[in-house]
Amino acid sequence: MSEPMPDFVLLRPGSLDEAVADLERHAGSRFIAGGTDLIANLRRGLVESEVLVDITGVPELSRLQLGPDGLVIGAAVTLARLAAHVEIGRRYPAVAQAAEAVAGPGHRTAATVGGNLCLDTRCLYYNQSHWWRQANSFCLKYKGDTCHVAPQGARCRAAFAGDLAPALIVHGAEVEIAGPGGRRRIALEELYRNDGAAHLTLEPGELLVAVHLPAADVLSAYAKVRVRGSIDFPLAGVAMGLAPDGGGHARLRVAITGTDSGPILLSCLDEPWAVPPDSASLARLDKLVQKQVSPMRTTTASSHYRRLAAAALARRLFSQLAARSEE
Repeated sequence: MSEPMPDFVLLRPGSLDEAVADLERHAGSRFIAGGTDLIANLRRGLVESEVLVDITGVPELSRLQLGPDGLVIGAAVTLARLAAHVEIGRRYPAVAQAAEAVAGPGHRTAATVGGNLCLDTRCLYYNQSHWWRQANSFCLKYKGDTCHVAPQGARCRAAFAGDLAPALIVHGAEVEIAGPGGRRRIALEELYRNDGAAHLTLEPGELLVAVHLPAADVLSAYAKVRVRGSIDFPLAGVAMGLAPDGGGHARLRVAITGTDSGPILLSCLDEPWAVPPDSASLARLDKLVQKQVSPMRTTTASSHYRRLAAAALARRLFSQLAARSEE
């Protein structure tokens, strides 16, 4: 059954200051760029907003600057533009791979970096039509008081499924944020909290301005498992950065999406890992991943499958990147 689009007013500021001011003036307003997630949620009644602030006309948000000191990606840069950038693909391969793995070509032409990083969390009980949710007494994330995934708990378990976040995290990304209180920069992983109903740490009126990455000093890759080979969100997605020391060892950074309410930066990886990895190292990495991710019944795939898939992807990426480091 087709659901009608609700009426809304669309504002088109020409500067970042105007965009922040517009949002502050209109209670309940939302920023929009590509709208590939927001428009669908508006149609389904998951978002209620009478005013949308279109930020695609703000020049600062569309900058894509690559230099010897690193990479700056504006929040309104499209995923298609990011994926097609040859030099980014060479120096930050996980980032280009993650951008190209999002949805289909048509989506990537409109979808933006900021939108993917701020993607709403998803759940089998949340991403449904209004009448279905109402018939099931809603849920903790929307107008209800119970998480149907974990009814005995007090926290929403909806999962974050953005592809870009883990790829950027393994490259040490920071995000620049603007709002009524000015600007600030934080590590990208600090943008998230493990609460499906409020997974972003943005303050009211704030928006993502840009992502800043240091000069690339790691080999990297991103891979994900999904129901279909295209379009679908990740059931589990893994990004890995590997920094070889030239002496038969390397430092690892591993970040995971699709399993928890925010991207997971794997801990307990501080010591150097031998390259190429032996079976014991791969088994240890597998155990670390399985222990630290917490997939729940938020998709049609089982939690156990998603945990095993994340671990398998991590093992595969480690072997692949280790082989590349020896070329």
